[in-house]
Parts: sequence; C-alpha cells; structure tokens
Amino acid sequence: MHPSTAPALADGVPIRRNKAVRPGAWRFVLQALVAVFGVYLLLPIALLLIGSVGQSWTNTLLPSGFTGHWFADLAANGSFTRAFGVSLMVALACCALNAVVGLPLAYALHHRAQAGRGVATRIVMLMPVGVPALTLGFGYIAIFSGDTLPWMGTLPLMIAAHAVLTLPYLLQTLLSDLRHLGLERLEACAATLGATPLRQFFTIVLPNLRHSLFSGLVMVAALSIGEFQVSNLIAGFRYRNYPIVLLQAFYGASGMACAATVVLLVLAVVATLVSVSTVQRLK
Repeated sequence: MHPSTAPALADGVPIRRNKAVRPGAWRFVLQALVAVFGVYLLLPIALLLIGSVGQSWTNTLLPSGFTGHWFADLAANGSFTRAFGVSLMVALACCALNAVVGLPLAYALHHRAQAGRGVATRIVMLMPVGVPALTLGFGYIAIFSGDTLPWMGTLPLMIAAHAVLTLPYLLQTLLSDLRHLGLERLEACAATLGATPLRQFFTIVLPNLRHSLFSGLVMVAALSIGEFQVSNLIAGFRYRNYPIVLLQAFYGASGMACAATVVLLVLAVVATLVSVSTVQRLK
C-alpha cells in the first residue's frame, strides 16, 4: 500500500505546509539590491571623475576630449582658493569651539541621564532631525539682518552657525562612548582619594574620550566643509565657502566644477584614512 500524500490532520483540521523559500533566491535579491545601490552611489562619482578630465561637456551624456588643464585653472582661480581658505578656517574654528563646548556638555548630559533625567539628552539626539538647517538659516536672517544685531555676512556668524549645526553630531559620538566606557567606578575611586570633579574630568574622562573626540571632530570638520544650506543664506560676498562657489561654477565651466568636486572628494577620503589610522594607533 502506498503512503497517503494528503496533508496531516490535527483534530480533523488539515495542516497547511508553507513552501520553503530557497536561500539562493533571497541571496540573489540581496545581491541585486546591493548592486543597484552601488551603481546609484558610484555613478555620480565616476561622472565627476570623467568630467574633470574632459575637454568639453555640453548637452551630451559624456564629455568629449581629454585634458588636465581644469585642475591647473582651479589652482590659479582666486575665488576657489579664497573659498577653500574660508571653509578651512570655519571648519578649524568650528572644531575648536565644539571641543570646548561639547566635552563638558556631553559629560553633564551623561550624568543627568545617569540620574534619570535624560530628557535633555534625547532632545540633543533629535536636534539634527527636528531642526532642519534651512529653518536655522531663516532664523539667522530674521535675527541678524536688522540694525540691532547687524552680523549678517560676517565670519563669526558663519562659525557660530556651523558650530550649532555640527555640535549634536559630536555630542552623539561622545555620549555613546561615555555609555559604553562605564567610568563611574573609576570616578568613585578617584573621589574617595580626594580628587575634585574637575580633576576627575581631566584625568579620567578626557583621556578615555580621546578616540571618540578625534573621530567626532573629523566628522564635524567634514560636515562644516560640505555645509551649503545655511552658508548660502548667511554668507556675505567676502566669506563664501567652498560649496557656494562650487555651485556657481556648475553654471559656467562645468569641467572646473567637476575638478573642484574631485578635490573635495579626495580630501574627504584622505581625512577618513587619517582618522582611521590615527584611532588605530591610539588604541
């Protein structure tokens, strides 16, 4: 007698058997999604690299000819060099300001969260999403464009705006490291030996946060150099940063604009490699 092929019965109710999904199908779908995302991410970079060495690029899919004079023209262009100097100055000042403000602020927020008062910490975590950069830019225009505070277009306002925009990212990095380090026991031991809270901060907290501080400041510098929305609203003619001049160049010489963007990409890659290697050496 042949065995029955009917579904098994449980209390007279047929049991439905789901068809097994082959792992190979899911793997193929995942690989296809990764490939599409990779093309979406890398295709603009490839086009910029091609455009930076193209002779002419007008109403065509790819540029025609080959040249390297765009990089020479970029180095000799005064507006680009001034804009790069402004971006570098603003980024360095922003890093210094965020380090001075962010370290004690992150330490205070961490202790408030340990005491069960973590509302301020959650607000800081949500600031990059809850307060768009465009909203801050219009707020700066409303406040600093009048006669009472005529700071619109000045370098200090640009530095302050970049610091406000990038501070939450540094705080997130520092707070995450503080939660995982668990320095409370070391601080308690230092307190029993007579160390003041200020001495505990400089001898225990600060040395243990050097990795996250460095990586956070690299991120702050990268965000500041690439910031466009607020800078475009509050920058004056004297203090236009690199992204503003870069956007204006795309309406004229597209080859020079592509070369300028490639320089920015190279700087980002170099900063990432330096950050990773430095953190590895510090461990």
